[in-house]
Amino acid sequence: MPLGVSVLLVVLVATGAFALVRKRVDGRVRTTSPTSVSAAAPVAPAREVLTAAEIGAELGSGATLVQVSSAFCAPCRAARVLLTKVADARDDVAYADVDAESHLDLVRRLDIRRTPTVLVLDSAGAVVARASGVPKMPEIEAVLTSVIRSRISDVG
Repeated sequence: MPLGVSVLLVVLVATGAFALVRKRVDGRVRTTSPTSVSAAAPVAPAREVLTAAEIGAELGSGATLVQVSSAFCAPCRAARVLLTKVADARDDVAYADVDAESHLDLVRRLDIRRTPTVLVLDSAGAVVARASGVPKMPEIEAVLTSVIRSRISDVG
């Protein structure tokens, strides 16, 4: 087999493998665990907390969906439609779209590496889940149900 054909086959297999991995993880909603401030400090672990001023919108009474997007991001439009639909269907869920380019400090602090990145905040603004890429509706619904249910069980 000529060397050029062999190189082409290797590149095609590597590209196919990358595409399969990317398709599998893109948009998957991952719950975040509380991060420890310092391994040596005996302080209770805390999650990253966002305020209404940081995201430019009021927090939802149950949860808030925060989409970090950019002007040239084509998947951001699909994520925006999906998240708006989810937030409109629930009275206790708010939606906020944060422009990554004008909030670089927040992007760095949250370690956001691509757009769209979707953050799910609880009623106090703590980041409880995140997804890179367009999230899937059932996963967002499941996380919201879990967040709101845990809030209700904490209250009473």
